[in-house]
Amino acid sequence: MKKIQLPLLILLGVGIIAGLYFYKKQNKQPIRKLPYYGPVELADKTQHTIPNFTFVNQYNEQVTKKDVEGKIYVVDYFFVTCKSICPIMAKQMKRVYDEFKNDNDVLILSHTVNPEDDSVSVLKRYAEEHGVFDRKWMFLTGDKKHLYELARKGYLLNAEEGDGGPDDFIHTQNFALIDKKGHIRGYYDGTDNAEVSRLITDIKVLKQEE
Repeated sequence: MKKIQLPLLILLGVGIIAGLYFYKKQNKQPIRKLPYYGPVELADKTQHTIPNFTFVNQYNEQVTKKDVEGKIYVVDYFFVTCKSICPIMAKQMKRVYDEFKNDNDVLILSHTVNPEDDSVSVLKRYAEEHGVFDRKWMFLTGDKKHLYELARKGYLLNAEEGDGGPDDFIHTQNFALIDKKGHIRGYYDGTDNAEVSRLITDIKVLKQEE
């Protein structure tokens, strides 16, 4: 009797798991949910969100937090003349761009850490060199202190202290994934092919979740 029950229990367990999978798929519910990153406000227990920002893109257009509201977006920090990690990051980010090029829910924001040299015209040329001729992937410049403060206190991409002054410099290979409500939902090594594949998968998971 016991020999018969064990296979039946295994079969029943497999059936339950399969049923749950197809139920979630039919209802467009994700099999897993992405975590939230950043501090929780003790006063009202709300999750960390990206603060307001104002920058300029490669088309000399103002870009603010309002422009990304209701969008899933990926962010990174780079500079045009970088010869070390930035070219690898750009190549990997191009994978994300190509994957979601026709998806209106997804954007990419690449912020320069060298606004003194990375002018609007320089960023436009850099974007075109990477095959970007639209506003799906925006290359942003602006006030250095504002750029650096957002990297450290908004996107939490750099833990080092700094004031955005002349001697301050940020150089990180990390990408951050932000959901439609401005919450940080993932970090990824932008120089690692497998990590960026995980990012692409997580964007799809996030789209299902939202």
